[in-house]
Amino acid sequence: MTNGRIREAIKTLRQSGVRITPQRHAILEYLIVSMSHPTADEIYKALESRFPNMSVATVYNNLRVFKKVGLVKELTYGDSSSRFDFATSDHYHIICESCGKIVDFHYPGLDEVETVAEHVTGFSVNHHRMEVYGTCPDCQEKAVKN
Repeated sequence: MTNGRIREAIKTLRQSGVRITPQRHAILEYLIVSMSHPTADEIYKALESRFPNMSVATVYNNLRVFKKVGLVKELTYGDSSSRFDFATSDHYHIICESCGKIVDFHYPGLDEVETVAEHVTGFSVNHHRMEVYGTCPDCQEKAVKN
């Protein structure tokens, strides 16, 4: 499954005229495999031992390329660093208010939200984003122990 997603992503990049460098491949693979919505700095730290000459700027530049091509979504939450999500399908996020962990979920009942919003407001909707906040199971368990 993961290899197929990597192959499809590389195909998309090539069709967009983007050259596949070893660093670019590694950053893309990390995003697909990790599913943790990492920051650019987290990606850099995870890959720096494999690519000692790679800089954080290289990671940011590649993420910008992936975003432009539509492979990655940038998630911003005000004061914290941007997080990057490999955009395979429409989904929502639930975010732990204690540790910052972000988990994907899909709820089919929300698929019509853009249509309803257009109908009710007269706006022409381009996209939407929904986040749910709470405490993840790990943080709940830590709280019980303390």
